[in-house]
Amino acid sequence: MKLQVAIDLLSTADALALLNKVAEHVDVIELGTPLIKQEGLSVVTNVKAAYPNKLVFADMKTMDAGELEADLAFKAGADIMTVLASAGDSTIAGAVKAGKAHGKAVVADMIGVANKPARLKELKALGVSWVELHAGLDEQAQAGYSIEKLLDAGRNAEIPFSVAGGINTERIAGVEAAGATIAVAGAAIYGAKDPGAAAKRLREKIKQLG
Repeated sequence: MKLQVAIDLLSTADALALLNKVAEHVDVIELGTPLIKQEGLSVVTNVKAAYPNKLVFADMKTMDAGELEADLAFKAGADIMTVLASAGDSTIAGAVKAGKAHGKAVVADMIGVANKPARLKELKALGVSWVELHAGLDEQAQAGYSIEKLLDAGRNAEIPFSVAGGINTERIAGVEAAGATIAVAGAAIYGAKDPGAAAKRLREKIKQLG
């Protein structure tokens, strides 16, 4: 299982400062939607230039103009971009088309999707590279939130999946056991007093599990 850091900071400088501490421990660098909205796609270009050997994930959360937005992300240097699973099929198909043209990955973000099993089957048919089972920050803040709902969807998925939603060292064992190919950690890394040590602990936990 790979480790992905989700960077929800708001400046390129802060993102690069964080990566200077954690990049050696992660496989995938995710540039969060707020960061891309604040800095534009230049943050993708700058991070890819700084870390050419890492997979750079542009969390576009595209809802329309799938082919166009995917093309923009890939031209900026992204290896992976996201389209919302709740978008229309034509939007997702357009993003997949651009992904194939660039030889890059398109991920469907399942945030906000109520009927996950049905949509997972449709997304597989649409040809996305994998799906991200994702509970956003607002959902995680609600009383009674449990990552188990995401893991249940993953266990029954017939498509590769990543998991994002409050992953930490206590939860990561369950994520790998559910069959995820990527664990996405955000605040557990960037919100830690020592982000480098936090990323290293997560990496070591994955190694132990593997």
